[in-house]
Amino acid sequence: MINKIFNEDCLKTMAKIPNDFIDLTITSPPYDNLRDYKNYKSFNFSEIAKEIYRITKNGGIVVWIVGDSVVKKSKTLTSFKQALEFKEIGFNMHDVMIYQKNAYPFPPVNRYFQVFEYMFILSKGVPKTTNIQMQKTISQKKKKDKSTKRQKDGSLLPNKYEQGKDIRKMDNVWKMECGYMKSAKDKIAYKHPAIFPEELVNRHIISWSNENDLIYDPFIGSGTTAKMAILNNRKFIGSEISEEYYKIANERLELIKEDFIDGSN
Repeated sequence: MINKIFNEDCLKTMAKIPNDFIDLTITSPPYDNLRDYKNYKSFNFSEIAKEIYRITKNGGIVVWIVGDSVVKKSKTLTSFKQALEFKEIGFNMHDVMIYQKNAYPFPPVNRYFQVFEYMFILSKGVPKTTNIQMQKTISQKKKKDKSTKRQKDGSLLPNKYEQGKDIRKMDNVWKMECGYMKSAKDKIAYKHPAIFPEELVNRHIISWSNENDLIYDPFIGSGTTAKMAILNNRKFIGSEISEEYYKIANERLELIKEDFIDGSN
């Protein structure tokens, strides 16, 4: 079942997966009816969360990307409810990250524009892989610059700057280009209503897995997780309940094979 997308409910797929089998799960499930997905009505979050925990290896990571809608003039907080339930079944909350979009998909009436989703980074025990990505240092500190760190008791502790560093760790807020021919490079992907940005998945794959690790996406949609797994020398398993989206995902994977054959990658 490795390197295959299953056209079925993810619970059926996970029932075939052994315990402690998956290194990394990356997904953005349909939440709060913010999109009209084919053959989707609702999903059993509690059962899915338990199955994801079962199939995740000790030290494995789950990247769960979600947001909230407004119902009866109030935010649902679906994201936080799911995050807390993940903790209740045994996951650690390794980090809470933000995926910031450069687009405004849901114009508000009396609120600020909604431009982000939460990225909950859950671990089963201590993460076995943390390849933290780096970014360019925006401004260098000088030797004469001083800084302090406030301690628990309120006192200030002098900080020393490390000089001459051109790069530093990335922030946990990732601003991503999204939209037509930005989220994905292959046009077939845009037949899906909500494409997983390739760069977003790529960063998570590099951050939380190593080559030959096994990656799972229970709501694989247009197949971005599978595509980026292949391009990063990882293995994958995917689930997609919609036959239409299942076909789109497989078409995208066929394009990758063609690229490798003609030598463009």
